[in-house]
Amino acid sequence: MPLAVTLLSLCQALLVSGNILLIAVSPLIGAQLASSSWSTAPVATQWLGLMCATIPASLITARLGRRRGFVLGNLCGLAGAGLAVLALHLQHFGLFLFSTWLVGIGIGFGQLYRFAAMEAAPPEQRERAIGLVMGGGVLAAFFGPWLARTSHALADTPFLGSFIGLGALYLVALLLLAFIRLPSEGSGQTVGDDAVAPPRPLGVILRQPIFLLAVLSAMVGYGVMNLAMTATPLAMAHAGHGFDHVATTIQWHVVAMFLPSFFTGRLVARFGAGTMIVTGCAFLLASLATAQLLAADYLTGTQGFFLGLILLGIGWNFTFLPATTLLTHCHRPSEKARTQAANEFLVFTTGAVTALLAGPLVSTLGWALLNLLLIPACLLPIALLAWRQLALRADRPQIEG
Repeated sequence: MPLAVTLLSLCQALLVSGNILLIAVSPLIGAQLASSSWSTAPVATQWLGLMCATIPASLITARLGRRRGFVLGNLCGLAGAGLAVLALHLQHFGLFLFSTWLVGIGIGFGQLYRFAAMEAAPPEQRERAIGLVMGGGVLAAFFGPWLARTSHALADTPFLGSFIGLGALYLVALLLLAFIRLPSEGSGQTVGDDAVAPPRPLGVILRQPIFLLAVLSAMVGYGVMNLAMTATPLAMAHAGHGFDHVATTIQWHVVAMFLPSFFTGRLVARFGAGTMIVTGCAFLLASLATAQLLAADYLTGTQGFFLGLILLGIGWNFTFLPATTLLTHCHRPSEKARTQAANEFLVFTTGAVTALLAGPLVSTLGWALLNLLLIPACLLPIALLAWRQLALRADRPQIEG
């Protein structure tokens, strides 16, 4: 495996570590600087920054090259961490919201690490490359919470040390990027007939069944995972479970999200992306069914919540990673930037909307009913795959004739 893929995996681990740190401290800071009703506002502005970055990040990295784009993203994250330190020192809520928006922009650039890894690897190793990069999240599942607890004690101002630690993560990522050499720097193009072919209209690319399957699978994986994961701590608190149990459950959920990445690529190469997406949807459905068993008292204690989030994490992995592989078959090199930009915008807009809606929905519907209503969403990629197979079978006699 090329050195660039290994370094990108470390950059991914640093990125996810920072994300976990932010999830742990941002709501507490929001409640401290404003009120409990504004506690999730910093998370919302972080997601807003990610949404704002998705399209520009793809276009900028296509223009300047992946490595320069990643450097720019990490500089945005570093600036956000610095402004957060200043905001906490001044106890200024508005400045803190702006700082998390900048951090979100940096995260938006970092979401492209997985595409860069596939481009840096030989064709026969691309599925393994994306798995290795996404697998960096396993390290983050343990390092992120440790950093949140440790850095909290570095300064007298509450949580100020956490953002000093976040800034250190971005500095280390910048150092790693200095040693990364990626193909096609500055052009985003590769040599070949497709590279010089004129790009097709974006509408033509987006209407391809394979693109629809890729983006729908990723949207379902992210949307279902976000809603169920964000609602679970509230349900656990309502059931009387302490914060330590909640934190442990979330931590192992993150492990389940990223640990399969080390072999998901090989499974995709052997069984196909479609089969793995169906498997991922099955895991998501099993997670949602676990919520119903808990509500009916067939499962009790923290074990039920733990099992549900483990299944949820695996389901996300088996839908999101194969969808990324499928996306690479949707475009020519000259169309890469626009296609990836459209995919990232749709997927992470879904993530942002579901993160914002999770609190109101679980308060209004309840945890069990919310999980029940997510079941039809998990069936959508399966239905699209079945329709595609039927369409191919219907066209085959005409082609053979």
